[in-house]
Amino acid sequence: MDGGGAGGGGAGAQYNPRTVEEVFRDFKGRRAGMIRALTSDVEEFYQQCDPEKENLCLYGFPSEQWEVNLPAEEVPPELPEPALGINFARDGMQEKDWLSLVAVHSDAWLLAVAFYFGARFGFDKADRKRLFNMINDLPTIFEVVTGAAKKQQVKEKTSVSNHSSNKSKSNSKPQRGSESQAKYSKPLQPKDEDEGLDDEDEDEHGETLCGACGENYASDEFWICCDICEKWFHGKCVKITPARAEHIKQYKCPSCSNKRARP
Repeated sequence: MDGGGAGGGGAGAQYNPRTVEEVFRDFKGRRAGMIRALTSDVEEFYQQCDPEKENLCLYGFPSEQWEVNLPAEEVPPELPEPALGINFARDGMQEKDWLSLVAVHSDAWLLAVAFYFGARFGFDKADRKRLFNMINDLPTIFEVVTGAAKKQQVKEKTSVSNHSSNKSKSNSKPQRGSESQAKYSKPLQPKDEDEGLDDEDEDEHGETLCGACGENYASDEFWICCDICEKWFHGKCVKITPARAEHIKQYKCPSCSNKRARP
């Protein structure tokens, strides 16, 4: 792509987000562009990172576009610069490892840019914390590229139920949210010492609605989550039993099963 390193630095001169919300919007746009480069546009990205060329950087822009180019010429640059020379490592390692390496450096660059804006426009401690929390709620580029983001979502959605099953060492139920199993939620066993955790689980899923019947979550019912659309369903609504769920590595709901490609 054309535009020179000025594309990386020039974007800062034309667009200066000044509030936490604006900086976060800037972050999300740049992140989306870089994720595209490393996933859906990966063939084009790979070709542009020719090891025979000079030091190249991957830039993400607030417009959700990406660019591979030389670093900015001005010193110091208008914005922090991405990792330099990503193209040199391309042919020296497996492609997935190289993409993961670029993803890690891209995550570091996004944080640098976001907190550069924060420092420049005088964000206080509360603003910085709020900005970080907003950023931290999104999977990192590395997590998206390596597939760890989906595994993390599984853990988060079943974390309260896991606390309940972990607390009882004599509990023989398999742990939910493991990487090799579909994500599901079994009915909680009524135990005195776990009453508070039962309430937590109810609160955790209280706003969840079944994707089939539209009814609310209840802690005494078995639920399973579709790994494609991530909607939760009553087991009885999709004809899945707890015993069967333990042997499902990736669950697709009836709607997603009828689609040939991922949405």
